Amino acid sequence: MRLVQLRQGEQRRVALVEEPRLRLLSGADSIYELANAAIHEGDAFSALVQRSLTAETLDYDAVYAGRSPWHLLPPIDHPAQPACCFVTGTGLTFLGSARDRDAMHDVSKGEPTDSMRMFQWGVAEGKPAPGAIGVAPEWFYKGNGTILRAQGEPLLVPPYAEDGGEEAEVAACYIIAPNGEPYRLGMAAGNEFSDHVCEKKNYLYLAGSKLRTCSLGPELVVDPAFDSVPGTVSLRRDGRVFWTRDIRAGEEEMCHSLANLEHHHFKFELNRRAGDVHVHFLGAGLLSFGEGIHLRDGDVMEIQFDGFGRPLSNPVQYASSAEYRPLKVHTFS
Repeated sequence: MRLVQLRQGEQRRVALVEEPRLRLLSGADSIYELANAAIHEGDAFSALVQRSLTAETLDYDAVYAGRSPWHLLPPIDHPAQPACCFVTGTGLTFLGSARDRDAMHDVSKGEPTDSMRMFQWGVAEGKPAPGAIGVAPEWFYKGNGTILRAQGEPLLVPPYAEDGGEEAEVAACYIIAPNGEPYRLGMAAGNEFSDHVCEKKNYLYLAGSKLRTCSLGPELVVDPAFDSVPGTVSLRRDGRVFWTRDIRAGEEEMCHSLANLEHHHFKFELNRRAGDVHVHFLGAGLLSFGEGIHLRDGDVMEIQFDGFGRPLSNPVQYASSAEYRPLKVHTFS
């Protein structure tokens, strides 16, 4: 089951993907509202979706291409309070990511870097037996719901940034029930866009390099297979693909189990606040930056995973460096 969220002016709708059409739902104008209703009624989310289907359909090709008055939204959000959507992630979950990160650090002493040590901990203790707790992964905060972008929307390289590069990942999407228990709604393709030039200077700059816009979608996949998921990531410049690679997501490709990542995210009480939404990026196995690619203004990043619907495509947009000036903080007298 794959769902999208749509907007036309101030009106929102949710739709079920029935290629090449989108079948609109009634009774809720957001996936957030649908999920809360399912929790309140004690019903299966997928069953509630089926009962909410209408006879109304839209041409998905027109919506996806931007030719319709209806526009795609990120496939999950907190409609009323975007700041109550937490966007986070884990790194060093894939061998490729560990190699790229390790290459950013000083290896002149011939000793494993902190990144490689953390990755090795994951290999050794990231997939514990059922009922056991494994080693904690790297965890980072990326922002709140205001940074989420939809299919086709630009990802911004702000004036204070030194670069912007794609990170093709799968993101898991959650809602916290009134009793504080997390529910996984599904997963979506994601671009966890980051500043790798900044990060390469010193890995302690990682936190700041992550505070950027990122994208999800276009579709939320309810209960997808997540063992070994093939995909592709491509970069286009002036309408032509200039770099593309095959990629894989899924637990078989990772040194941590999904259950272990979820435990270490939701063990924090702050991450179990009733009514909040969580978007958690699960890690990238390959970066174009690791092959010396620097994206330019207008380059388009495209990411697709098998079983996750249509590709997620976003252009890079550089802000003018002239906008970057010392920030003045006001004081009270």
